[in-house]
Amino acid sequence: MEYAEITLKIEPVMPFSDILMYEMGEIGCESFVTTDDGFKAYIPSSDLNTDALNDILANAGECNIQYDINIIPDQNWNAVWESTHEPVLVDDFCWVYAPFHGTNANAKYNILIEPKMSFGTAHHATTYMMISLLRDEDITNKTVLDMGSGTAVLAILAEMRGAKYVEAIDNDEWAYNNALENIENNNCKNIKAILGDASALTADKKFQLIIANINRNILLRDMKHYIAVLEQGGTLLLSGFYEHDIPAIRQEAESNGMKFETYKERNEWVACKFTKQ
Repeated sequence: MEYAEITLKIEPVMPFSDILMYEMGEIGCESFVTTDDGFKAYIPSSDLNTDALNDILANAGECNIQYDINIIPDQNWNAVWESTHEPVLVDDFCWVYAPFHGTNANAKYNILIEPKMSFGTAHHATTYMMISLLRDEDITNKTVLDMGSGTAVLAILAEMRGAKYVEAIDNDEWAYNNALENIENNNCKNIKAILGDASALTADKKFQLIIANINRNILLRDMKHYIAVLEQGGTLLLSGFYEHDIPAIRQEAESNGMKFETYKERNEWVACKFTKQ
């Protein structure tokens, strides 16, 4: 089958990249590959409706979008996908791989992720940094919440590192189903995947570690709800925003009783660590 490859460069990438992926999925795009400045979308060329695509892009909101369309001749798509989708090694610590890759005997943790439409294959800088932050956390016997869990890669790593209970929450049904698949494929027993958002959090359930790799606007809106279910002395790890967003993120966190500890930076994206006072 002949496919159209739609390459989008988006500024700012988040949250518009996630929004556009969802909307382009609604008009027939079958798969997506994230890039540092946007993503590539693939759709059978016979299904491509440029009017519908232009309508989506024109109404995307306050962002700048550049895109081009390349028609790719019929070929063995499984072979093409496998040749372009690389596994990721984070800090010689965690190997994130697809079913068509092998495991890495030199990595402490090997996580099998079905590379579908869900966010979280460790190719993006934010997921990479969150894995790196989790490497430095003592998670043994802790309760963990993963908000905006995507593929559930971070939730899976938390269980592998000794968490006794993990909740993985995402409001996208595709991501939720992909998370269930990945949880099963990695033989995880202590992760509960939930289709929902911050409204799924209840005051009677507290966590010792909360992970949220989403985007600036959602973090600023929902951070108080995360902190409300974080135990005293607990840790909050946040990513999905740029270095220039740190002051706003920090102000919101500190106004809700959090202490700023440190941050990591990769390709202009950042991940921050806070503790509850």
